[in-house]
Amino acid sequence: MRKLEAKDIKDIGLFKHYRIVRKWACKNNNLNDADLELLIYFDCMDLFTRQDFLNGTYTYSWDKRRWQRLVREGWITVWRHRNNTTQKYSLYKTSVKCKLLINKIYRILLGQENLPTSKQRNVIMQGKTYTDKVMKKAIELINKDKTR
Repeated sequence: MRKLEAKDIKDIGLFKHYRIVRKWACKNNNLNDADLELLIYFDCMDLFTRQDFLNGTYTYSWDKRRWQRLVREGWITVWRHRNNTTQKYSLYKTSVKCKLLINKIYRILLGQENLPTSKQRNVIMQGKTYTDKVMKKAIELINKDKTR
């Protein structure tokens, strides 16, 4: 198996439209940038503990309620509950909802899918604010880009 090189990532243009795709994912799922990047990190880890979460959040802005919000909104689920005899701590994993979002982001970045342009599936397309109008134009340009 051939090892992936930095040039390979550049050639496929993986991060060419990352910022707009990230903004789309955050706006449509009521997440902030730090939450999304943290969920991508946890998705790569598969199973993690609460201590892994605390270690993973060192580089992000402080949000005391991030853990409870991600669990309550269904982005993180309990894989194994703790008990006081054999399991000293609970294990967590990203939910199916989270995995579907992350896989959709990967497919969009690879050019296998376009960003949604309907107003029902993409709140940015409603164009309520100036930022949404600018993002709407950027989404249209991304979907027309045949080199991604």
